[in-house]
Amino acid sequence: MSLSVVVPVFNEEPNVRALAAEIFDSLDGWGGEYEVIFVDDGSRDGTFGELESLAAANPRLRVVKLSRNYGQTAALAAGIARSNGDDVALLDGDRQNDPADIPRMLAKRAEGFDLVAGWRFDRKDAWLSRKLPSKIANAVIGWITGVRLHDYGCTLKVLRGDLARSLRLYGEMHRFIPALVDDLGGRVVEMRVNHRPRVAGTSKYGISRTVRVLLDLATVKFLSSYATRPIHVFGLVGLVSTFLGLLIVGWLGIERLYFGHPIGDRPLVLLGILLTIMGLQFVTMGLLGEIMVRTYHESQGKPVYRVETVLNAGAGIEE
Repeated sequence: MSLSVVVPVFNEEPNVRALAAEIFDSLDGWGGEYEVIFVDDGSRDGTFGELESLAAANPRLRVVKLSRNYGQTAALAAGIARSNGDDVALLDGDRQNDPADIPRMLAKRAEGFDLVAGWRFDRKDAWLSRKLPSKIANAVIGWITGVRLHDYGCTLKVLRGDLARSLRLYGEMHRFIPALVDDLGGRVVEMRVNHRPRVAGTSKYGISRTVRVLLDLATVKFLSSYATRPIHVFGLVGLVSTFLGLLIVGWLGIERLYFGHPIGDRPLVLLGILLTIMGLQFVTMGLLGEIMVRTYHESQGKPVYRVETVLNAGAGIEE
């Protein structure tokens, strides 16, 4: 199987039939073997019924029905886990992404990139509620992760199948796939894609998702930078806090012992003690985190690296 197209849908009854037709029309002339996987994320309308009839008529279309609405990230993870393609294309189910872009993205991926991310250059969405928050989020995510893209929120992506299936997605992590791939050593490139206005159904996105995205961003940053060395982040905060606390307490002690200044009613005393105790707690958290990380990797035999290629593996060299 050359390509797996994964499409998560939730209450998209008016769109799935037309979207499936567009996907098949775009890929039938492409020349490779492909499969299309629709993931019904607990839809409460007639989406699954439409998908059932489509799957009965076309063996290349597979349908995965989730027991309830888990969210887009979980739906993508379920589809990716059941994919067989050498490449995996991710596509929104609202028909705003254009399936005709997939062959172009596959050609770009074949140039040696591991992930081709879509960039909705001429985005057909409301400026205040969708485009402005997206611009801010893209800037923040790029600054924190170091992977600077114009459009982290575009679901349309093409990536290597083995790499896609190695990702662990949860929360709102699907929008951080480029950062996760980069963290694994993959080559990421961005490509302008067509974006269309929604013509049927209702949007499932809102400004309320911003908070969840920011929290998941903190998780991504921690996992990519400190997952195998938590003492470096907790220990650093702890040492700084302890140093400041001891500095305050020491200075107040000098004032009391050598200058006779009363310090019992000064809030600074409590601050110094609080910073010292907090610092010791952070260092302790870092040490406990180190123990957990080592237990996790050693109990599963899980390496802390990813091998891309081994040359002359059969030439008598033992690894």
